[in-house]
Amino acid sequence: MGVKRKAAAAILVLLLCLGSLWLQGGLDYHWDSCLKGYNHVNKPPLQNQHHQLSNSSEAEGTQGPPALALCPGQNFQVSVLVSHLLAARAYTSDVLLQPYLSSWDELVKFMESLGPMVSLISKEIETKTSIIRQLALLSEKGPEAEFVPDTHSGNSENSQTGVKKFAGYSQDTYHSVHSMIWTELNRGIVDFHHQTDSGCRTLLRLHRALLWLKLFLQKLAETPTAGRLRSPSDLCREAYQNTLSHHHTWFVRRAAELAFIALPERGFFFRLVCVQNQEELSVVLTRVVNAIGEIYDRTQKALEENGMLDLP
Repeated sequence: MGVKRKAAAAILVLLLCLGSLWLQGGLDYHWDSCLKGYNHVNKPPLQNQHHQLSNSSEAEGTQGPPALALCPGQNFQVSVLVSHLLAARAYTSDVLLQPYLSSWDELVKFMESLGPMVSLISKEIETKTSIIRQLALLSEKGPEAEFVPDTHSGNSENSQTGVKKFAGYSQDTYHSVHSMIWTELNRGIVDFHHQTDSGCRTLLRLHRALLWLKLFLQKLAETPTAGRLRSPSDLCREAYQNTLSHHHTWFVRRAAELAFIALPERGFFFRLVCVQNQEELSVVLTRVVNAIGEIYDRTQKALEENGMLDLP
């Protein structure tokens, strides 16, 4: 094997590691997972919930911006993302899990559209959303249901212990962020000292990744008063350095920056959301950022009030 092929193979291994460790925050418990394949699990429905999609605030009786239209030819639909985010709002401070996870489904499509380097990261996010969906499905089956941790998720502790019983659920257990936190605390599922596949720990990892994407989209929406627009690659790397990098080891940080180099240029994002220029892109992305921001703030408050911002 030549030098170039060896280098390419080494980069591939690094990116595979990045994908599996992205939301974990370190290498201590997850090195063995670097060379394992991803487990494409099916996504069970999160209870029998239905939310009506609308990406305009007029649905709540207030005058708001016009609804975003579908973008022909694109797998990722910014209008669908905003609809799910708006539907996730519950009361004044809670977040409904079904539309929240649906928002992540659309964000995964966004990440996959950015190329194979970033799509590796999206696979780990899909694993996280699947964990919460599985827990929700088990809550519908009653107290005798058992949760079998995903052996490919990188959680060596749960992989060794095998089947773990999560008993005593009710049908509203995984209805919202607040109900999930309340239930898992009362059932002793959350461990503040060891890694588990609890819904709360999984939510925290998704929560951190959401801040990264929010900041990236916010930077992408900015139009400088003078000078040239910065490249999406630089903006994504900067957003990462201000958010997720604080939870990652040096190795993962270097691998992440390597992945961001391959991000497409700004014109790609114009086509992705069906706009013609930076001004139009700024309008669309600002709506996305505002919708993400409200969900992020509500989740942040719920996790903070229960001392869950540093779950291992």
